[in-house]
Amino acid sequence: MIRFGVRQGATRELVHTLEARRTPRSSPPLLRTAVISTSRGPHGSFHFSLSRARRSDTVFKRHASTSADGAPKPSRLLDLLVGATLVLGAGIFYFYITDTRASAHRYIIIPTLRLFYPDPEDAHQAGNHILKALWDFGLHPRERGDFDADKGLEVEVFGQLLRNPLATSAGIDKQAEIPDALFEIGPAIVEIGGTTPMPQDGNEKPRVFRLTSQQAMINRYGLNSEGADYVAMKLRNRVRKFAHSLGLGQDEIAEKAVLDGIAGVPPGSLTPGKLLAVNIAKNKFTPENDVEAVTNDYVYCVETLGPYADILVVNVSSPNTPGLRSLQEGDKLKRILGGVVEAAHKVERRTRPFVMVKVSPDEDSDEQIAGICDAVWASGVDGVVVGNTTNRRPEALSQFKSYSPLEQQNMLERGGFSGPHLFEGVTALVKKYRKHLAERPPGIQKPDSLPARKGALKADADAIRGSLAARTETGADTPPEAESNKVTASVDSGVVPVNGMIQDGGSAKQPLINLPTDRLFDKSPIADDKSPATDDKSPAADGNSQVEKVPAPDPGVRDVVERRQLRSIQEAIERLPPKAQRDALERLESPGPHLGLLDQPKAIFATGGITNGRQALEVLNAGANVAMVYTALVYGGVGTISRIKDEMREEMGRQAQPKGAMVPK
Repeated sequence: MIRFGVRQGATRELVHTLEARRTPRSSPPLLRTAVISTSRGPHGSFHFSLSRARRSDTVFKRHASTSADGAPKPSRLLDLLVGATLVLGAGIFYFYITDTRASAHRYIIIPTLRLFYPDPEDAHQAGNHILKALWDFGLHPRERGDFDADKGLEVEVFGQLLRNPLATSAGIDKQAEIPDALFEIGPAIVEIGGTTPMPQDGNEKPRVFRLTSQQAMINRYGLNSEGADYVAMKLRNRVRKFAHSLGLGQDEIAEKAVLDGIAGVPPGSLTPGKLLAVNIAKNKFTPENDVEAVTNDYVYCVETLGPYADILVVNVSSPNTPGLRSLQEGDKLKRILGGVVEAAHKVERRTRPFVMVKVSPDEDSDEQIAGICDAVWASGVDGVVVGNTTNRRPEALSQFKSYSPLEQQNMLERGGFSGPHLFEGVTALVKKYRKHLAERPPGIQKPDSLPARKGALKADADAIRGSLAARTETGADTPPEAESNKVTASVDSGVVPVNGMIQDGGSAKQPLINLPTDRLFDKSPIADDKSPATDDKSPAADGNSQVEKVPAPDPGVRDVVERRQLRSIQEAIERLPPKAQRDALERLESPGPHLGLLDQPKAIFATGGITNGRQALEVLNAGANVAMVYTALVYGGVGTISRIKDEMREEMGRQAQPKGAMVPK
């Protein structure tokens, strides 16, 4: 008996094959067929098997992405469209989220930080860390479009033109971590700090409390600081990085060349039309009754931080350091400010930093204000920052929600109150200070302890210019060495000095950076043409590029220091390409030393409760030169400065319109 064995599934394949043969010719050819084969088993039985085989008919295959007529399938076009949309959407999102005018910064990012960080201090630090990381990767928020270019908000402060009259107050960036990122969000002045001579932790946590319903806060930080040396290190690295970007290297010679004005920008902000302020204070363990010790604290900060600051702000008004506000008493304040001004004039830089004093909003009696202003005039301080946090607890503002039970509890916490509630009081204080600071009182004499200096010594400046010009005429390849110090390549930057010639043959100048028409920071103290000359053989004038500390305001010593500064500048200039050397030298030429600002009206910066453009204009019209913002940034995010400037422009346009005229929106 013959048995037929069929493998599993063979019958199904055979049926499919027979059905395929009955299909119309118009249907596509099968891709595979079945082949039946027999074999005899070990006991004489036959096995019936079925296997796959290719058909002899030729099968033409098309690419999966094409249709019968060769055109791309819709799925491929869809993929391309989706990809292009994603790329375009990512670009739009990037430009949106990095624009300070994006509403997401105010209405999404700030509430999200509050949600994830219940402690306001943690939220503040997280925001700064995020901003620093974004800056490092070039993804930081910035003002897109140069709206300040129309000069509608331009103001003159300390004899210099600033792009706008807005500033950020101290406390936002205590340790100089993000000054450049803050400049990018729109202010003309950024104040960092407060900074103390020695590191200190401040008060115990928690020390910051939100009053969200009233857009206010209470803090008792207690001037927590990493110390003046740490902050100076951060600022020094920033200057050297800037010098390296100009091709000067990033060593001490390059640093001093930038600080002395070789790039034509303020040495603090490193940006035309902007200034960097550094807030300084005493350590809390320094007894406030020891005026000499307190003065030494401030002087140390000046000596350490002064070279990297455009403005030094003497903080005697923090309510969270015991006894600090007692330093606002007339005699104490005069001695402290006198020491600070004297130290500022000794800063080893061609231009000295300006000095301001930050006063409390709680010392608002006429007698207290008069005493502070007398000390300002007598010491030679350049201006006053009016306002700080207050120990008072203002009533809730009607335009906001009422305090929640938690916020009512926070109102009982010790610390300084800040928020829109302070605006009216600060505006009134500005008017009072303006009356006292508009002109020198008759009984106040000019300070007579300021060191005299001549500015850039004409003889040595001409010598540098002549040396460079001589190499141009003679075709010399290498300049004479600066006595015992020969310039070498910067090890950390790899920049090799270029000892090239200045080419007079009609070659176009190549400036290091785009500079404003008017020079910034060409301010020098009073010149003294009767200052005695100094012997060039003095041990101090040995040609070394590093300048020693000047122990006394001796005019002769100052001349020696300036000669050595000029030698250092010459070494830095010789590192530049030949076409840039003359431009760099011309930037150092000032029209002549100014008589200083000793008899000019003092500058007033107003801080406290400024949250919109209308308030900024109001405090400026009251007599302030600059409006400073702090708490508004905490609640409004990085777009606050741009928003306030836009509101100022709108308000100014509205006020400029004749009565009854329609103002376009």
